[in-house]
Amino acid sequence: MARLKLGVLFSGRGTNLQAILDVCQNPSFPAEIALALSNKPDAPGLLRAQDAGVATSVINHKDFLDRPSFEQAMNERLDEAGVELICLAGFMRLLTPIFVNHWDGRAINIHPSLLPAYPGLHTHERAINDGARFAGCTVHFLSAEMDAGPIIAQAATPIRAIDTPDSLAARVLEAEHEIYRRAIRWVAEGRITQQDGRVMIDGAGEDASFYLPTVD
Repeated sequence: MARLKLGVLFSGRGTNLQAILDVCQNPSFPAEIALALSNKPDAPGLLRAQDAGVATSVINHKDFLDRPSFEQAMNERLDEAGVELICLAGFMRLLTPIFVNHWDGRAINIHPSLLPAYPGLHTHERAINDGARFAGCTVHFLSAEMDAGPIIAQAATPIRAIDTPDSLAARVLEAEHEIYRRAIRWVAEGRITQQDGRVMIDGAGEDASFYLPTVD
């Protein structure tokens, strides 16, 4: 059976990219990375992908006059690579309908909070300052509204009294890696459907909620 071809978009270190690279090294995993694409030519994640023998591409947003032309260039590059599913992994650009509509139902994102709580930036600092008891992460389908698409998977992480944004982020990142790999597998195996804006996972059983309890 052919493996689902992924396009991973990132702007920085590429830690979630690395988690996807690692799991795709297993030939039994039902997906593979067809293209690792960054909007920053100095993104460290590019080296991670190159070291793994994965095709890379840079489309610098600064080379374009506006967002539509930038996003159209990305769409063309991803289509040329045969990408079937977009995986946003720390891609730090807001995306317009030019991109979102082109990949409707074929793009997922990882966000470091338990959405719908704390969309946007500085999620861990905001959760600590609010006195929240739990932080976490969410994999969801991409939508035109930022951090608001249908939720595929979540993981919760207790916030400790001594936590700083950095210490909390480090623990949440471990959970991010795990649930992103799981979500990609479910999509690649055709186990996900959407009903009335909610994600249903066919035959997942306990596997679907394995990372819903606390992760510490």
